Amino acid sequence: MSADDELVPTREGYDRWAEIYDEEANPLVMIEESEVARALGDVAGRAILDVGCGTGRHAVRLANAGAKVTGIDFSEGMLDKARAKPGAAAVRFVHQDASGMLPFEPRSFDRVISCLVVDHVRDLAGFFGELRRVCRDDGFIVVSVMHPAMMLKGVQARFHDPRTGARVFPESVANQISDYVMGALAASLRIARLSEHSVGEDLVARAPRAEKYLGWPMLFMMVLTPVRL
Repeated sequence: MSADDELVPTREGYDRWAEIYDEEANPLVMIEESEVARALGDVAGRAILDVGCGTGRHAVRLANAGAKVTGIDFSEGMLDKARAKPGAAAVRFVHQDASGMLPFEPRSFDRVISCLVVDHVRDLAGFFGELRRVCRDDGFIVVSVMHPAMMLKGVQARFHDPRTGARVFPESVANQISDYVMGALAASLRIARLSEHSVGEDLVARAPRAEKYLGWPMLFMMVLTPVRL
């Protein structure tokens, strides 16, 4: 970070980022969205919870595919963008900090997703424990996050504020893959699948700014299932 960069609390950062979040050609989002869709498969008729739903980029798509979707986020700015999207009326959006207890009954959802969120979470065991609590025993959880290898390149969640021109860094946590794995296991979740996704030529063609990361791991994903206690 340079002297002109801003490190801000996570919520403030995402409230400010909301204005341009969907307008950026963000290579991480591009590589992530298709992988999450593939992991979820057919969602018609499924009750899905999107934890840290942001601008509703997954939530609205899933609702359009026939799912019954609830999205939660602590950023009012992000939720304002989500609620304004075509098709958003089919989603139940809730203003809620996902770092504590979620306001839902146990085993309420067939699928739980949390996308590009856990690099802002310190208490991973507690966070994963809540995802497990609200997921039905025969359901599963999909978690995506910027690959920790990106931090070796000095990269974390960030954006250019169009109002100030500054690079803004919402506060992040330097979690490693082992932290995510151990956090999930501590929450009585079984790891059904781990995957790592690197930058390829096809992504660079769509998002030229990704060229400097060609061949480098950008996305880490886990598919988790509840262990029956």
